[in-house]
Amino acid sequence: MTDAVSPVATTGTAAGTHRAGLIFGGLSYALWGALPLYFLLLAPSGSFEIVAWRVLFSLVFCVLIITVTRTWTVLGRALRQRRLVWTMGLAGVFIFINWQTYVIAATTGHVVEAALGYFINPIVTVLLGVFVLREHLRRLQWVAITISFVAVVVLAVGYGSLPWISLILAFSFGFYGLIKKRVGPSVDAVTGLTLETAWLAPVAIIQLVVVSGISGLTFGTVSPWHTAGLLAAGVITAVPLLLFAAAARRLPLTVLGLIQFVAPVLQFLVGVFILGEAMPFERWVGFGLVWVALIILTVDMVASGRTPRRSAVEPA
Repeated sequence: MTDAVSPVATTGTAAGTHRAGLIFGGLSYALWGALPLYFLLLAPSGSFEIVAWRVLFSLVFCVLIITVTRTWTVLGRALRQRRLVWTMGLAGVFIFINWQTYVIAATTGHVVEAALGYFINPIVTVLLGVFVLREHLRRLQWVAITISFVAVVVLAVGYGSLPWISLILAFSFGFYGLIKKRVGPSVDAVTGLTLETAWLAPVAIIQLVVVSGISGLTFGTVSPWHTAGLLAAGVITAVPLLLFAAAARRLPLTVLGLIQFVAPVLQFLVGVFILGEAMPFERWVGFGLVWVALIILTVDMVASGRTPRRSAVEPA
């Protein structure tokens, strides 16, 4: 005789799973939101050296995870899929652009502009759905995109030029998310990051050689704490990804899409209230318009019961 599963027990399990997903997701986005402070602590290392070490130590950390979890066979299966390997190489190009731009922004006083990029990203995601996947927009989505366009114009007037850091971050991450979502469940977070960083390792090595020739490397020359900080780049990169993957398995896409705004909100707060970056009137207007567009997009997502196909992916 088979024991019946109690509805109360089932409800309790579902609630626990949802709660755990929120915790994992919140932690992952909180860590991403605090990244500007971590990169600033690595001074006097320059952005190009930081990103190069981030690539190499992320690869080392992924290899350690694969070794500890004994999942080399999973990586081996991925390596036998030539199209998948090349696709992850392309994803690596976009995430490298994203990482490099983000670290430059964090180390040169443009954290607020970087935060704007991740606020704009869901709008870019919708646009990619239209132009790449031939999706049709609903009325509220068109309204959100129009308001976002006006916001970029306002910010461009305020800056005196287009907010290039924001746009590069939003579009590089948008294309990265598009690739990752199209790859789908055929590659997990650790395997994907391993393939991406393996492709980028030669670029990182060349980057370190160039930095060494121009200004000299800071790794191992400043202090033990500074060296430890650079060594931790792999952990800092991989841990939020693993937390995000755990959240993605436990939460609906709608919820995951909503909590993604934790990261840019924290980045914005760090830029304005900790680093003291300027927020003139026109910048507040531009950000306000972007937030209005995101509220409209969120209402549309909740009402339709889904998120844009690539919105809930991992940030830098």
